[in-house]
Amino acid sequence: MKRATFDSVTKITLIKFCSFFILLFLSAAASAQTRGKVQVVRDPLFDTLLAKRAMLNKGGGASGGYSSSYGYRVQIYSGSNRSAAFAAQAKFNREYPELRTYIGYREPNFKVKAGDFRTRLEAEKMKAELKNTFSAMFIVSEKINPPKTVINND
Repeated sequence: MKRATFDSVTKITLIKFCSFFILLFLSAAASAQTRGKVQVVRDPLFDTLLAKRAMLNKGGGASGGYSSSYGYRVQIYSGSNRSAAFAAQAKFNREYPELRTYIGYREPNFKVKAGDFRTRLEAEKMKAELKNTFSAMFIVSEKINPPKTVINND
């Protein structure tokens, strides 16, 4: 039986053929990786909002800056009855309309919290005032909102 042998001319032709396809593949890959230019189109008010937010974060706003920090709230209701939670909120709002109230729900309980107190002493004073109105109250520490500001259009 006769064996097929490669002579040197066939080897050189095979190497040229493979190198041609490798160069072709590399040139196609290089042309596919050209860099493009991205143009961002946005509303001009976006820059205004960013500048205002930066000013408020520095504390240079009209009300001393809009920032949220940790403080205290008085929890006036905790239970699974939704209508009782809203009734407790309404009762509190009738007596203290200047304070904010918050209703939260974490299955299965509704929790009604009142006030945005920066110190525990302020929250304790409110708890003492509410002692006769609401039964099971306690003070919780959580992130509070800044107090309401009075805006005069003079």
